[in-house]
Amino acid sequence: MFVYRVSGNLTYVKARVKPHHLALGIGIAFALVTAVSGIAATAFGFHNNNAVHREVFGNIPGALKLAFYVITPILIVFGAWNFAQRVKNWERGAPDRRSTNSDNAKRRLRDYRAGVLMQTLLRDPAAGVMHALMYYGFLVLLAVTTTLEIDHQLPERLKFLHGGTYQGFSFVGDLAGLMFTVAMIWSVVRRYVQKPYRIKIKTRPEHALILGVLLGLGLTGFAAEAFRIAVEGRPAYEQWSFIGYPLSALVDEVGAVAGWHQAMWIAHVLCFMAFLVMLPMTMLRHMFTSPLNMYLKDRERPKGAMRALPDLMEAEDIETIGASVIEDFTWKQLLDTDSCTMCGRCTAVCPAHATGKPLDPREIVLKTGEVMAATGEHGQVSPPIGTDTEITIEANSIFERISNEELWSCTTCRACDEHCPVNIEILDKILDMRRYLTLMESDFPNELGGAFRGMENNANPWNMNNAERADWAEDIDVEVVDPSDPFDHEYLYWVGCAGSFDDKNQKVSEATAKLLRRAGVDFAILGPSEMCTGDSARRSGNEYLFQMLATENINNLNEMGVQKIVTQCPHCFNALSNEYPQYGGNWEVLHHTQFLEELVESGALDLSEARLEERIVYHDSCYLGRHNDIYMSPRNVIGTLSGVEIVEAPRNGNEGMCCGAGGARMWMEETIGTKVNDERSEELINTGASRIATACPFCYVMIDDGVKGQGFEEDQIKVADISIHLVEALEAGQSEPPPRD
Repeated sequence: MFVYRVSGNLTYVKARVKPHHLALGIGIAFALVTAVSGIAATAFGFHNNNAVHREVFGNIPGALKLAFYVITPILIVFGAWNFAQRVKNWERGAPDRRSTNSDNAKRRLRDYRAGVLMQTLLRDPAAGVMHALMYYGFLVLLAVTTTLEIDHQLPERLKFLHGGTYQGFSFVGDLAGLMFTVAMIWSVVRRYVQKPYRIKIKTRPEHALILGVLLGLGLTGFAAEAFRIAVEGRPAYEQWSFIGYPLSALVDEVGAVAGWHQAMWIAHVLCFMAFLVMLPMTMLRHMFTSPLNMYLKDRERPKGAMRALPDLMEAEDIETIGASVIEDFTWKQLLDTDSCTMCGRCTAVCPAHATGKPLDPREIVLKTGEVMAATGEHGQVSPPIGTDTEITIEANSIFERISNEELWSCTTCRACDEHCPVNIEILDKILDMRRYLTLMESDFPNELGGAFRGMENNANPWNMNNAERADWAEDIDVEVVDPSDPFDHEYLYWVGCAGSFDDKNQKVSEATAKLLRRAGVDFAILGPSEMCTGDSARRSGNEYLFQMLATENINNLNEMGVQKIVTQCPHCFNALSNEYPQYGGNWEVLHHTQFLEELVESGALDLSEARLEERIVYHDSCYLGRHNDIYMSPRNVIGTLSGVEIVEAPRNGNEGMCCGAGGARMWMEETIGTKVNDERSEELINTGASRIATACPFCYVMIDDGVKGQGFEEDQIKVADISIHLVEALEAGQSEPPPRD
């Protein structure tokens, strides 16, 4: 039976057939089919007497054929056994709801199709095209070989590879071989000549071995084909082998072509056997694991939500929280480690890595795999990549390989997850490890202590008096409601801690409230009754504090009968819409840019007179964009303003760079490398924009500080939330003199 540990509780799930049994069984089945097929063709003496055909094993001695059909099944079983041990390691993980049902089947097939069709890889055209040629070439070659073997086993009256069918078969085989071989040469050049950074830093000797074997497979295949055609006297119908046939004219001059054909055939078979051996033991295993990982992308929780934990305030038997040993991760998180292609795309887009921090997202995956491989029942299972000999793993602890500094460098921007071509979930692992460090070890950056105390004692990380939450609204006549009274307004305006206490963002709250009132929206605020959503607490691992804040907020909102919520903070938006449902909070939640877009489109908010003769660039918020796929609403709102020229930063939308404040980094000092907000601000400045629009209070603070740090004052480059730009555009439009007759 499986044994799973979930937060200290042991859950037993009976299962007669385990996944690793299935993996081994499939391998044995393939081995048996291979062995039987070899015996059958020989025993019954099946031959193809058609004038246009290929004599399988022509010019190959019986002893070599026997060796092929004996050794190949053995290697298949050996590979299956090795792969089964990897699967056995995944079984160590905790449960993860990834079942396929009528609700998610279409999405899963779509995700799988996107992976199979190389859509995720083609985001990087150079690498994507190369891998597509390799992938499709290999698959077609596999199909060609399988088809040839099937035809070989059939009685004469059922054989189909003859005549025009065989000629088409030859053409397709050569085309696939050409695609595969070109891709392999391209791959060698890319890794060892061009050496892009994300590949160079993880190149190991095993990669040379893999590329050598695969390139050898392609080259020896063409060589064997050329000599075979030469041995057969270069029949005219073999011209459809548009690579092999011309080569056969060259090798025909060598002499002793029969011997050379046998030598090339042996070399080709040896490359194939080496491939079978390496398949489960090297990164080549991703041929099986990556498609499975892509299929399992869809999950029951939104991508912006962390993994739910039991009620920590009520549970009494919880032994551990978060992840510190392999068994604390889910089986899907462990599958991730064997699905990694080590392409480094996560590394290339990580803002922490780009600015000199110790975090490399790819290393999080690989190091987890190293610990898993070293501590399993079968310690001989190879790690995801060749590990330096001086690295030892003495205990089943993830912190044997992953340092605290790596984990706390993360801004939780989700760029790594979003750009992984095989859908590896890196961020979840980081956040689960943070949970362990914070709640089990009390090991977190000192600066977070102040934020935790502020949230616990005053319901906000600024540690301000919560009674002052509504002070920003004193002069604009915004109604403050009491949680003890029924909520009789259409919308609750959730201001958030930044909008309530931060000087810059109080202006955002004022501007948003003015726009809502201008549009005739029926809304109110909670004022002192509003509490921090706990986003920073949860992202920094303090799940207990998050649940404490979330529970009180949920109870208040549900008792009041709130139905619709508007907030200008993407972190509040994400918590309210994606994470609070885990604990009974279900409302319609809109980010203020979404709501403003709706108001403009409906005509409720008239911006016809709003005008700004400015060049504006929009900075994408990670928690609005990558966590919730809201990219166009802010841009559409800006686009309604007359006189505005909209420009984009080089990194925008899905590829936008983080401001550096997410994942509770807002409360931590940045002492290593370049500051993330400085690098992002410089990029925005270089667009030539006179205004920078934000849609997140943290982004507003970080980008404004970064711009000022570059020496620009507000009258040169104005950084502000979209709502402020709208209000100023309205004021500018109304102040313009009427046009002359």
